[in-house]
Amino acid sequence: MNLINTLNTRKDALIEKTKSDYEVLFPGILISIVVAVSAQFLSEHYQTPAMLLALLLGIALGFLGEEGKTAAGVAFSSKTLLRVGVALLGVRISVAMVSGLGLPMICLIISSVIATILFGLMISKWFGHRWRFALLTAGSVAICGASAAVAISAILPKDERSEERLAFTVMGVTVLSTLAMIAYPIITEALKLDDFAAGVFFGATIHDVAQVVGAGFTVSDQAGDAATVVKLMRVAMLGPVVIIGSLVVRRFATIEKGTDAPPIMPFFILGFLILATLNSLNLIPQMLIEFLSSVSRWLLLTAIAAVGMRTNLKQVMSVGGPAIALIFVETVFIALVILSGIYLLR
Repeated sequence: MNLINTLNTRKDALIEKTKSDYEVLFPGILISIVVAVSAQFLSEHYQTPAMLLALLLGIALGFLGEEGKTAAGVAFSSKTLLRVGVALLGVRISVAMVSGLGLPMICLIISSVIATILFGLMISKWFGHRWRFALLTAGSVAICGASAAVAISAILPKDERSEERLAFTVMGVTVLSTLAMIAYPIITEALKLDDFAAGVFFGATIHDVAQVVGAGFTVSDQAGDAATVVKLMRVAMLGPVVIIGSLVVRRFATIEKGTDAPPIMPFFILGFLILATLNSLNLIPQMLIEFLSSVSRWLLLTAIAAVGMRTNLKQVMSVGGPAIALIFVETVFIALVILSGIYLLR
C-alpha cells in the first residue's frame, strides 16, 4: 500500500512539473512560431529568404528574449527546437542519392568541403579572428549555411559571445547565399557551362538549400535537379564533419574554467545519422519523408527567429568588417575550387 502511495505521489509530482514547464515555455515558443509564420508570409510575397527575415524580425523583438514570460520559451526554441530541426534533415539523405553523383563528383564535393574548412582556419588570423569563429563560418560556407552553423556551434566551447557569433554567421551566409542565387546563373552563362555543370556549381557553392533550388531551376529543370542532389550531398557531410570536429575540439581546444566540454556526438547529429541510415535502407515512407522535411524546415525557421530574439544587434554588428570579409573570402574560395574541379572533370 505504501509503495502504491509513493508511486502515485511521484506521478502527481511529475505531472505538476510537466505542467509547470509547459506553462513557462509556452509563451516564448508561441511568439517564436508567430515570428516564423510572419517571416514565411513575407518571404512568399517579397521573394526574400525566410531565414533572414525570421532572424531580422527576431532581432527587432529582442526584448522578448531578454526577460519576462517569453524569455524561457525563446531560449528553449533557440536551442532545443533548433537541434531537433537539424536532426530531421537526415530524412532527406540516402546512400542511393549520393552514389548517383558518381565517384569523381563525390570526391570533388568532399574535397571542397574539407579544403574550405581548412582554408578558413588558416586565414582567420589575417582577419583578426581565432579558430572558433573560423570553424563556424567556414563550416557554414562549406556545408549548408544556417543549419551547419547551428550544428557546429553546438560543439564549440561556449563564451559570452557565442550567440552573437552564431547570429552573425547565420545572417552573413544567408545574405551571401541570396546574392549568389542572383549572380551565379549569370556567371555560369558567361562561362558557357552546360546545364548539368551549372547545377553542380550551384549545389556545391551556394550556402542554403532554398537559394540552391532557386538558382538551379532558374536555368533549367536539369540544372535544378543536379543542384538539389549536389546540395544534399553537402548536407550529408554535416554528420561526419561535426563528429570529427567535436573530437578535435575536445582533444586540442582549451576549455574555459566553469564550462562544460562539448559533447563527442550531439544527440541531434546522432538522430541525423539514424534517419539518414533508415532512409538509405528505404525504411521511411515517402509521405513521412516529406512531412518530416517540412517539420524540419519550420522548426529551423522558428528557432532562427528565437536566436534573433536572444541577439543584441549592436554586439552582432561589432563583429565588424573583417568578419564579413572572412565569410566573403571563404565563399569565393569554395566557388573557385568547384569551378576548377568542373573544368578538370569535363
